[in-house]
Order: sequence, then structure tokens, then C-alpha cells
Amino acid sequence: MVRSFFVAPRVALTWLMSSMIALWITCASSVSAHEVLPTIADMRQEGDALVFDMRISMESFIAGIDQDQIVDTAEAPQAETYDALRALPPAELEQAFTEFWPQMAAGITVTADGTPLDLTLVQALAGEVGDIEDARGSAIRIAAALPADAQTVSFAWDRSFGTIVLRQTDVPAPYDGYLQSGESTGPVSLAGGDQAGPLQTFLNYIPVGFDHIVPLGLDHILFVLGLFFLSTRMGPLLWQVSAFTLAHTITLALAALGYVTVPGSIVEPLIALSIVYVAVENLFTDGLSRWRPFIIFGFGLLHGLGFASVLAEFGLPDGTFVPALIGFNIGVEIGQLAVIGVAYVCVMKAIEYSEHGTESRTTAAIYLVAMLAVVALIIPVSGMAPDLVEAVVPLIAAVAILLGLSAASVVVGRYDSCREMVAMPGSILIAVIAAYWCVERVFL
Repeated sequence: MVRSFFVAPRVALTWLMSSMIALWITCASSVSAHEVLPTIADMRQEGDALVFDMRISMESFIAGIDQDQIVDTAEAPQAETYDALRALPPAELEQAFTEFWPQMAAGITVTADGTPLDLTLVQALAGEVGDIEDARGSAIRIAAALPADAQTVSFAWDRSFGTIVLRQTDVPAPYDGYLQSGESTGPVSLAGGDQAGPLQTFLNYIPVGFDHIVPLGLDHILFVLGLFFLSTRMGPLLWQVSAFTLAHTITLALAALGYVTVPGSIVEPLIALSIVYVAVENLFTDGLSRWRPFIIFGFGLLHGLGFASVLAEFGLPDGTFVPALIGFNIGVEIGQLAVIGVAYVCVMKAIEYSEHGTESRTTAAIYLVAMLAVVALIIPVSGMAPDLVEAVVPLIAAVAILLGLSAASVVVGRYDSCREMVAMPGSILIAVIAAYWCVERVFL
């Protein structure tokens, strides 16, 4: 027992140091990168022409980045090409896109009553250079001649072009679609009337909300883990999650309705600061103070503004705004519960032995085997979809770290070892990463 007492802290310290290095590299790089955003397209009929006004990232298309697999342009094999294009003056980028257009057009399929249409690039407008660390907003207009008496049109493009939000305009009950992985709209009536019903809209936006927690919402994931590390007992966790959920629901709704607008340059550093606070507080208390739910509620208001910035990128359908908002929010909640669920599975045996003050080398060995198995997941993922590796590395690293720290915890053999060997090192990791984000988002 005495030997275990001294060995386990050394194991935990080794894990803490290696974990900080691994997660620092994977998380810090993801913060400074350029997130791949969906293309936003408004479709309308103008006389005998079908017109699309699109907000796109010209650089991503010209560079040939697979926007269906890559979530961060800095992680793409074409990152250097993208960065060079990102620094081009608007006129030069517009010329580069005009030359690239025939290749893009070949990947777009637009039909009218089943007849393929030829698309023409009408205009390309590149945004100003600005801060090259941020994605540049650009726009294009494309058009196609409609056959006489055309009734329906359909749209699809190559899956490598990524997600597109396609919105029909200037008609009653317009079509509004969130198309992923090369999905097609199917026939859309030019006269309108194809707006998705409330139930379908609700279902469509659930995965959108989930995606912006897992895998895209790394800052929100760390915040939820900070709540989890305070206490794994149901009572404190339920109070915190409830306060957080209520708060971000309020600001998400207000911001989506346009009543509240706060620049991302203010919101994002404050979100990082909220993560630091939660993680540091975990180091000084092991229970729920009377003020913590109110503090978490305030932080939830901030995170709701962060979610709202996501919705602002592609908007919500006017006619089914409420179902879309509810669906998105439920997707966010499912993502948060998934994070808590995975975290609990990783540490549940450590919690059990910690509560009884007992040890188990067998369980520690099982934890270590599980950790190696999780790390080994990188190999099949890279084989099936190499471009996904960088997107999931932070999540794989986080799970592996929890399993490794839990292995150290179960060989200590004393009461509250889970807090000392898992919750506190985990909170330190979160605080360090979030502190870097604060500095990065304000000064770098």
C-alpha cells in the first residue's frame, strides 16, 4: 500500500506533463486555424433566368480543399496554397476564381424539370484582405437560362465542396435546405410552397447543433468538462448543467431574433475566460457553492452568444424559425450530454474506488489497455478518411488522457483519489489551454 501511495502520484505527474504537451499542441493549433464555414446561397427566378447569389470562401475552392472532410483549412494538405490565396488583393483573387470557375461549374448540377442547365459566372466579388488569420468573406453570382414553362429546379454539387445552405427567395413558403455531403435538393417548385414543415425543420437542425459541440465546439467541450470535474455526483452536475442550458438558450434565442448583438471579438475571449474560471475554481473546492450556479448561468449567457454566431453564418428559416431554433438547441444539448456521458464512462471505476478508498491494479491495467485502444483509433480513421484525423485528434487525446489519469487513480488506494488524480489534473489542463485561448484571441 505504501509503495502504491508513492508510485501513483509519480504516474499521475508524468501523465499530467505529457497530457499538457499533447493537448496543448492539438488544441492550440485548432484555435488559430481557419474554420471551414458552409456556403450560403440564395436562389431566385429572374425572368427566364435562375440566379444564385452565394457567400463562399473562394480560397478554399481554388486551393482544392475537401470541405466535406476538413473542418480547418490550416489542417488541409493545401494549407500553404490557401494562405497564399488568402493574402491576395481582391482583384487578383477575383481573377484567380474566374479562371477556376470552369472546374467548379463541372461539380455543380442544376436541372429544370430534369433537364441539365448550363451555369454562367456573372460576378465574383472578393472581400478585403484584412486579418489573414480570419476567413475572408467573398461572394459570387451565377445564373442559368430556364427553359420555357419550367416548373421545378433541383440543385446539387460535389461533396468535396462541403455544406451549402440553399435558400429560395421571392416566393411564398420558400425552400430552405441544409445540404451536406453532396445531397440534392430534389425537385423544388419555382412558384414556392416547398418550405419544410415544422417537424422536418426541427429534425434537420438537431445534427447542426450537435456538430457545433462535437467535434467543432472544443471550447464548449472543455467548459462542460470543467463542470463535470467539480463533482461527478448527480446533484451538483444537474444544477450546473441546468443553469448553463437555461442561460445559453435565452441568449441564443435573443441573438437569433436580432435583439442582442455582441461582436465575436468580445464574446470569444470572454468564453475562454469563463473556462479558465471554472477550471481554476475546481482546484479550490470540491462541492457546489451557493453562488456557482449563478456564475455558471452568467457564463451560459456568453456561450449562447457564441452559438448564435454560428447560426448567424447561415441564418434560420423565417417560416419555421422556432422549430429550427429548438432543434439546434436540442442538438447542442445532446452534444453536451454526450461529452458528459463519455467522460463518466472513462472515470466511473476511478470514482468507485475513490469513494471506497480501495485500489485495483487489474482495473488500472484495463484502463491502460483502453487508453491504447483509443489512441489506436487514429489508424483506421486515417485509413478511411485521412482528412478527418486532425479534426478528431483533440477528442481522442482528451479521452486517452482521462483513461490514463483514471489508471493512476485506481492504484492509489485512498479516499478521494479521483479528485486528486483525475479532476484536479484535468482542471489544470483545461485552465492552461483556455488561458492560452484568452491571450490568443485578444493579442495574437
